[in-house]
Amino acid sequence: MIKIGIVGYGNLGKGVESAIVHSSDMTLVGVFTRRNPKSVHTYTDVPVYGMDEIYKMKDQIDVLILCGGSANDLPKQTVELAQYFNVIDSFDTHAKIPEHFENVNKSSEKSQHVSIISVGWDPGLFSLNRLYGQAILPNGKDYTFWGKGVSQGHSDAIRRVEGVLDARQYTIPVDEALESVRNGDNPSLTTRQKHMRECFVVAKPDADLSKIEMTIKTMPHYFDEYDTTVHFITQEELDKNHKGIPHGGIVFRTGTTGLNNENKHLVEYKLTLDSNPEFTSSVLVAYARAAYRMYQQGQCGCKTVFDIPPAYLHVESGEELRKKLL
Repeated sequence: MIKIGIVGYGNLGKGVESAIVHSSDMTLVGVFTRRNPKSVHTYTDVPVYGMDEIYKMKDQIDVLILCGGSANDLPKQTVELAQYFNVIDSFDTHAKIPEHFENVNKSSEKSQHVSIISVGWDPGLFSLNRLYGQAILPNGKDYTFWGKGVSQGHSDAIRRVEGVLDARQYTIPVDEALESVRNGDNPSLTTRQKHMRECFVVAKPDADLSKIEMTIKTMPHYFDEYDTTVHFITQEELDKNHKGIPHGGIVFRTGTTGLNNENKHLVEYKLTLDSNPEFTSSVLVAYARAAYRMYQQGQCGCKTVFDIPPAYLHVESGEELRKKLL
């Protein structure tokens, strides 16, 4: 059994716990939190520990799955914990992935552990589909649309803004852009032309609403390149109308083949998710299996989804996969 530890017990951490229940080759050793461990109650009654206890258990855990936020948690946590554990994270600030990779790689190589960063569906599964599309149809264009759905990373970034109590952020594709791609028009689209962002924010009673709105709309890597709408609502409204965390998206690759590029092709990969965190958690758990297998083979260093053989993700052996799926 692969022994798993969870760092952080929000929506993502709870999703990982649920996914492990359905993974026949894994067992959950414990949850690690910055909160008072006695205040955290898990679905499966697995032990909850304070973060200061995590290093004492490095010999009892095969892989740590890190469930913090990309804005402030993972850039520090992944680098630090990779010095002692095999780790998986879902770092999703696309522009900062190269820097994050270099920092984590140094820690992982020094400690001879395996780290896999930016695991999820985007970055993650969508990244793989973009790679496949470019490799197979080199004469073509990529298009990625997200939503309509709640972005965990963007919602977390808003909650970190001074004066904000709670928030949900929806990413919404622009319909005209989506249909233009499907119709084979091969449009050249800016970031702003592809998506809108809609934010529902619960502010503290004495907060400066104008300042919060401006901070959100100008936030680099998150909102500054999009048409963003900010709605201030009550906690009751947020709980009633924005309780779920659905999401999804589509990756397109358009391209041509033939000596004279006479034949057109459209590849479409789509996800429709009732629960963004639970689906992301399931991807994290599959890659935890891969990290364990790579570590057992003596590999080390930081990896991304591009570096992982697909067979390493599946619970069954290569022989069984060739028989059933190939």
